[in-house]
Order: sequence, then structure tokens, then C-alpha cells
Amino acid sequence: MIDRKRGPFVSLQIMSRWRNFVGLRIGIGDFVHKYPHVFDVFPHPLRRNLCCRITGKMAALMKQEENVINDSEIETVQRLKKLLMMSANGTLHIHALRLISKELGLPDGFRESILVKYSDDFRLVDLEIVELVDKHENVAVAEVEQWREREFREKWLSEFDVKFAFPINFPTGYKIKGGFREKLRNWQRLPYAKPYEKRQGFGVRSCGGMHRHEKRAVAVLHELLSLTVEKLVDVERLVHFRRDFAIEVNIRELLLKHPGIFYISTKGNTQIVFLREAYAKGCLVEPNPIYIVRRKMQDLLLLGRRHTKQLESSMEIKEHVSAADNGDCLSKSEGSWVLPILQGFD
Repeated sequence: MIDRKRGPFVSLQIMSRWRNFVGLRIGIGDFVHKYPHVFDVFPHPLRRNLCCRITGKMAALMKQEENVINDSEIETVQRLKKLLMMSANGTLHIHALRLISKELGLPDGFRESILVKYSDDFRLVDLEIVELVDKHENVAVAEVEQWREREFREKWLSEFDVKFAFPINFPTGYKIKGGFREKLRNWQRLPYAKPYEKRQGFGVRSCGGMHRHEKRAVAVLHELLSLTVEKLVDVERLVHFRRDFAIEVNIRELLLKHPGIFYISTKGNTQIVFLREAYAKGCLVEPNPIYIVRRKMQDLLLLGRRHTKQLESSMEIKEHVSAADNGDCLSKSEGSWVLPILQGFD
């Protein structure tokens, strides 16, 4: 077989095969035409069928995101170590990490580029389980502890009131029923084994044990969300951490039980949980470089078809002409490049 060099574009006919995979309810052609600042649709110079490629602006942002993630490698290692410290046995299933790799700011192929590279910190037990090398290394402090310290220092609250408390921000219009404030005050004061502490002193079936276990589960989920880039995670994907974090309650029910801490957004069949305290007026209170780049990507999407006259072609077509002597726009063996485009919609 002659190895022909092809450009980074694909026919809409081929892209239509991915419609069910990305969960689209409209045709691929209609979808890409809705976002001209992201997708550049053009007729093939020889075959005249419609093809699609990423615009120059979007491609530049994708490259910028990749660079920022690579530059944040040390912080990424620390995030993974914290997650392993929270786990029941110092181990995590790589499949679960892979499901929220984007949320954690992990690079593509993190198994080799992070877990294998930092062998002094991580050990691969088998193909799908990673273990913390030093299980006795437990110097991590949960993010909520910083809030507790500020509450204690700035608001002159007693240690009794803030030692086990969480920031509570109820949504506008939330109706508080009679006796709720007293129950919340008691829950805020309820002791529990913190995420990076070994669980001891109470059992789930002991007196008050289930309430403490639920509060620890809240703390673990709070910390996990705090460790993500955008302080949000798909609820369905959180379930894959239940066994590793020894959470014995229904995660979705637990999140709904604490609307002052977590906010669940439903769009279609997807439910996303946000850390309520991390957001103000729809934006992250403390933005980070990865979040900033992704907001710029989102801004291109939100432009829709506005300002289309300002668009310029992102790539010269002559590269494609020389590559299209025979066959379709994209051969089967060269289809893997499409995945980075579609990853944002899975």
C-alpha cells in the first residue's frame, strides 16, 4: 500500500458515523455549521464533497491547553497523590481516573507520562490499578481547612463551631423549613474522620456512625471536586470512585441532600455536580491557567454564527490537494485524529 500523506481534515460523510457516539440529536452537518468559529467546513478541491477541519483559533487554543497541562505536571502529580491518600487502601483504579482525566487536568496517555515517569511516587500494581508508593506519607491538608482557618481568624468564631464545618451557600429562593437551621448547626458540629485521616473511632453501624460516615463522604467528594481544574465532575463518573473511597451511600442522593455545598446541573441525560463555593456569577472564583484556556474555547462556541465575516481560513488548502490523488478524505487507518475533536462532546 502506498503511504499517502493527508491533511488534518475529514469528510462530513465520515463524521456522520460518529453522531451516536457523541450523542447528537441533530445531523453532523447542522452541528458543525452552528459553530463556524470552531469548525471550518469547505468543499474538497477535487472531489467537491464537504470536509471539515478545526479553525486556526480553536487549534491554537487546543495547543495552548496542551502546553499549559504539560507545564502543570508537578501540580498534577500532587493532585494524584492526594487522591490516592484519600483512598481506603492507597490504591485507585486507573479506569476511574481516565473517566475524569480532563477534569483533573491530566495529559493524554497519563499512565505512561505521569504514573510510569514518577515511579518514586506511583506503583502500577497491574494494568488497571495504581498504588501510592509511600502509604505513610500523609501530610496533605484538605482545601476546606483553609476556609475553616479564615472563618476562625476573621469572624472570631469558636473552634467548636468551625472545626468540622463546611461553607454553606443556598441557592436564591431556597425555602428553609422549620427546625432546619438547628439540624444544620448540629450537622456542622458533627465530628468525622477527615479525608486524609485514617477512619477510626466509629463504625457505620454504631450509634451516630452512619451520620459520621455520610459526613466523611461529603468531605471526600468536596475534596475531590476541589482537586479538579474546574471544580466540577459528571455525577455518573463519580460513582466509579465509590469502592476506592469506601463510600457506602448513594452518591447522587448524598449530593442532593446537601444543596448548600453541591449544585447539580442537568443537561439532557448528563448531570454535572459543581462545588457551589467555588463559583460566583457563573465563573470560577480562583481561575487557573487550564480553566482560562477552556473558557476561551467556550467563548468560541458561544459565538455561534455571530461575527462570521471576521473568520479567516485556518489552513492553506494546497496541502490537501497534493494529498487527495486517490481515495476518500480520510483513510480508515488515519481516523484516530478525529478523537481530539470529539473528546469535548463525549
